[in-house]
Amino acid sequence: MASPRLETYCCPNRDAATQLVMTFQPEVFCGVCIGSASVSLLLTVLQLLPKKGQSLRKMPKASSSSTILLLISVCDILGGLGMIFRSSVWLGFPGFIANISVVNRTDVWPSAFCVGSAMWIQLLYSAGFWWLFCYAVDSYLVVRRSAGLSTIVLYHMMTWGLAVMLCVEGIALLYYPSLSSCENGLEHAIPHYITTYAPLLLVLVVNPILFRRTVSAVASLLKGRQGIYTENERRLGTEIQIRFFKIMLVFIICWSSNIINESLLFYLEMQPDINEMPLKNIRSAALITWIIMGVLNPMQGFLFTLAFYGWTGWRVDLKWRKSEIPWESMSSSTAGENAYPSPVNYQSNIHDSNKISTTDSQQTDEAISMLSEGNTSSEARLTRSSPIYQGW
Repeated sequence: MASPRLETYCCPNRDAATQLVMTFQPEVFCGVCIGSASVSLLLTVLQLLPKKGQSLRKMPKASSSSTILLLISVCDILGGLGMIFRSSVWLGFPGFIANISVVNRTDVWPSAFCVGSAMWIQLLYSAGFWWLFCYAVDSYLVVRRSAGLSTIVLYHMMTWGLAVMLCVEGIALLYYPSLSSCENGLEHAIPHYITTYAPLLLVLVVNPILFRRTVSAVASLLKGRQGIYTENERRLGTEIQIRFFKIMLVFIICWSSNIINESLLFYLEMQPDINEMPLKNIRSAALITWIIMGVLNPMQGFLFTLAFYGWTGWRVDLKWRKSEIPWESMSSSTAGENAYPSPVNYQSNIHDSNKISTTDSQQTDEAISMLSEGNTSSEARLTRSSPIYQGW
């Protein structure tokens, strides 16, 4: 489970709200985190492994969008491993964890483990948020024909740079000037919470706007490809819109409980005594959402693979197969054959005007196929409706 409360719990003089949730049935909570993260980890890996009977999709050139989707899954897998490790230590060595609450001590390993594991989880999930934001940006740039493999380097710089910078800055401000004096006032805690939730809120606010603009641009591309908007184009545009909707739905389901929980805990922190009877319902709601976070946060990895690719099946193909990616130019006579395999025999003599229109249509089809990566029905419908399949 990814929450800034993990870092604040490393402070010996932690606030009452953090103490409330972190000490509420810790064995049950850690068990929930381990179970949810383990299930999500296994199913995510199963989703990503190649399956028997599936043909390798051939693209005219490598897709930056597919690379981003894979990196999002990698961040979720590594973040889930961090949760499993942290919760396992908490369950297996309760005496080791109890030393975190001791102010005057010589053993620094409990605090080092607490801070290190919390930073690992926060960093990986924060990087996943930034990659999800980059996916929305890349989807919009792809349909505008302004993205490509070169932009993936910029995405790496932005994602890892911002994730590391915000994580280190938030931790440094929280533990300044030392670990024993952190949480002595909101000036330590608030910057830490802002740096933690900034990328999450960015995805919640900006990604729907970018996805909506991308869907509108896709509709314009499909209309301009052949000058008509057939039922196939309409269905393909709808499927891309549904895919974006699934991505945002998974994100909201997995992380809305964090925002609700944090709001409740901040309200409790502002009260003189959080143990008063009028606050009983708020305390109960905070504890319930805390457990829900332990279930839903780790499940993001598997749910995202369902939104990206759908259910890929159980039949795993572990045999190594060498595949060649065609890197020829889009305008060459073999590019269309590699991108859209078809039983139709292509003519060798094509007029120059047809080549120009076909190349433009191929670029449009390529942009659409990147957005519908993993959706075999969409790719098949795109192939049937393309002018290459129809033999021009």
